[in-house]
Amino acid sequence: MPGISGTGAVTRSTLRQQIADALRDEVLAGRLQPGQAFTVKEIADQYGVSATPVREALVDLSAQGLLEADQHRGFRVREYSLADFREMIEARGLVTDGMFRVLHEGWHEALRDPLEPRVATTLAGVRRRGEEAQRAAGAGDLTVLIGYDLRFWRELALLFGNPYLADFLHRLRVQTWVCAVQHLRRLGDLRGVLWCGHTELVDALVKRDTSAAHAVVTAYNAHSLALVERLAAG
Repeated sequence: MPGISGTGAVTRSTLRQQIADALRDEVLAGRLQPGQAFTVKEIADQYGVSATPVREALVDLSAQGLLEADQHRGFRVREYSLADFREMIEARGLVTDGMFRVLHEGWHEALRDPLEPRVATTLAGVRRRGEEAQRAAGAGDLTVLIGYDLRFWRELALLFGNPYLADFLHRLRVQTWVCAVQHLRRLGDLRGVLWCGHTELVDALVKRDTSAAHAVVTAYNAHSLALVERLAAG
């Protein structure tokens, strides 16, 4: 029986992920607008690659809720409504509430003990992402903020030891950013507008104060919803 080489499949898989990441960044940066349509061939020509990994990448992004397949015509950037955004915020809050409940139950029995080294190391890394996110928010740099914010929450979610939950929260956060970006990009100056309480959340978790962490996230969600509602109202 002849041997099977996986090199081609690995290369294609890597290219597929690179294209998906690049297109996701284009959507988050507002360069691909909600409702904008394109074909597999257009994207393949743009990146100078074959159609197969492009089609796979577009299918992946459709599964993540960023694109919609337009039968026989290609794909288009999904348009989210204000109602969609409200439901995303609600779902996001339910996920983080569950995470904090797990932490509270796990820490309640050992409040006098120091943080587990793995947890302390993770939170230190998460805090560094939070500091970068706060600097970007203060400067009104939305693109940099989104990048660090997604990494912040991705690493924080992994603290709970459930990769499926971390993936779900990451997908929700990408979708809420996609929805918010279409409104935020209309503002000329974002300094002082964007939420920047990342380190406050980490500080609460370091102290194992899940009530304070919950309050920070609740305030964050309320801020995000009020901001997008105000911008959507014009």
